[in-house]
Amino acid sequence: QVELVESGGGLVQAGGSLNLSCTASGSILRINEMGWHRRAPGKQRDLVATITSGGSTTYTDSVKGRFAISRDNAKNAVYLQMNSLKPEDTAIYYCTADVTLTRTYGTRRYDYWGQGTQVAVSS
Repeated sequence: QVELVESGGGLVQAGGSLNLSCTASGSILRINEMGWHRRAPGKQRDLVATITSGGSTTYTDSVKGRFAISRDNAKNAVYLQMNSLKPEDTAIYYCTADVTLTRTYGTRRYDYWGQGTQVAVSS
């Protein structure tokens, strides 16, 4: 019922920047919280940042002061500006959205994930 499409990943040198984007489409009545997770090679998937529909944000400690999450509610989009990138930021980054579906689907609420975008930071 809902698709999340990410873009903006790539290869960058340490200290560089990338801006990830994610747009949701489908039978959306409302998007509640949105966020970004990442899975580094050989590690479990971890939460990076979240943002509510009102704009309140949270960050994991390792990215505070370097990453900034934002969203455009009119576009059903969420962004992750990543600055001062480090090799340990190398991972697949996934967009997530807590979506309330339209009345066609009984206004049920589900979590959706994007397909992931690769970020690689070289030293």
